[in-house]
Amino acid sequence: MKFPSAGSGIVACLATVVLGGSLKVPGESPVEFCDADRESDLVNVQKIDIAQNPPKAGKPLQITLAAEVRKEIAAGAYVKVTVKYGLIQLLSTTADFCEQLGNVDMKCPLEAGQLTVTKSVDLPSVIPPGTYNVFADVYSDDDEQISCMKASVNFPRPSLGLEEEL
Repeated sequence: MKFPSAGSGIVACLATVVLGGSLKVPGESPVEFCDADRESDLVNVQKIDIAQNPPKAGKPLQITLAAEVRKEIAAGAYVKVTVKYGLIQLLSTTADFCEQLGNVDMKCPLEAGQLTVTKSVDLPSVIPPGTYNVFADVYSDDDEQISCMKASVNFPRPSLGLEEEL
């Protein structure tokens, strides 16, 4: 499964956003904020939409986000990512945030101002059924929080086609 490379583009997209208010990120996606207090976060998101919501194995996943970057984000920013399959931790890593921005055709420094990003990722056709939980906690080069987001996605067992016969 090519999760780390496909997942890094998704994480870069999701990790660059944040908004005040409830934990649910506005838009059509399973993305939530980690914390209700996001006043000091460096990025304020207006919306995240995911086409094919919920995501489906073997189908393209398109992510669109609109956000306001409150303060320039310089080289040295980093993202801590954890991916769990149910209770099993599949991945726990710290990556260079600016390097990950390359997956969405962006680079550092990320200037202050409005930002709209759209990225399409082809999901593998074989994804083991179950619930996947993704956590992304992003910090600037001087350890200011850029954002913290999480998402939970369930991939059901493939149908055996019995519904069509009934």
